[in-house]
Amino acid sequence: MATKVARTGIKRERGWLYYLDKKGHVSRAPMARGGGKPGRGRPQVVARPGVTREEGFLYFIDKDGDVARTRMARPGARRKTARRKAAGARKTAGRRRTAGTRKAAARRKTARRAAPRKTARKKATRKPAARKGTTRRRSTARKGTARKSASARRRARR
Repeated sequence: MATKVARTGIKRERGWLYYLDKKGHVSRAPMARGGGKPGRGRPQVVARPGVTREEGFLYFIDKDGDVARTRMARPGARRKTARRKAAGARKTAGRRRTAGTRKAAARRKTARRAAPRKTARKKATRKPAARKGTTRRRSTARKGTARKSASARRRARR
């Protein structure tokens, strides 16, 4: 949910892009449309609330024309912390091993290596699909007689 940071009450005009600039002021720039040249003209400062930005937040101008902010969605950060926790758990588990368990683990590794490997099977190759008749059928209709429609042919069969 977004929280309002500063109340500016800006009324938007069509064809302008409204944003929060580096200084924390609300600015607007002419929009470039249709893949043409970018809009000419320098950005104009519309309001000067002087908002100081905090890291991890996205700042924008809401539909009321006020400056608002919301937490940035960063799913990658969650994954990284989960990986760090898992790596830390593995390290601590490795330290707890005694000499006897290390030897047993080494024996298991050597036993796994000694097992014969299966030969890899060849991948089944697909045969190319048979082409449908590329030659055109000759029309069976005689000269001067028109070909019957599908519904007329059905009636003739009955």
